[in-house]
Amino acid sequence: MSDSDRRKKGQETIEQVYAGDVVVPPAGASAFADIMLEQLFAEVWTREVLSMRDRRLLLLGAIAALGEQMTFGIQAKAAIKNGELSAEQLREVLIFLVHYVGYPRAAGMIGVVEKAIQDAGSDA
Repeated sequence: MSDSDRRKKGQETIEQVYAGDVVVPPAGASAFADIMLEQLFAEVWTREVLSMRDRRLLLLGAIAALGEQMTFGIQAKAAIKNGELSAEQLREVLIFLVHYVGYPRAAGMIGVVEKAIQDAGSDA
């Protein structure tokens, strides 16, 4: 597959993963973005063994462990918008994760999750 084909596939995948909420810079504007699209989103996110929901749950766990609230919010909102997780399930993810990532990290995500739920237009 050519770099331009991988970039196109990566761009389609990132738009799906983030429910259209992430703006992708034009080709060549950012080497970081080009590599991310051509490798992570064209090659890794498109593998068929795990579902998008499986990948999202793994990613939420990793991001929570790192304490990355902003990124957690972006992923949480996309999970709701894509129908991968309901608001109730997302709240349950935090209840589960608190025992693995610790109360300070998980507690810091409560407001992030509620904002993501609101921003995604979900009220359940």
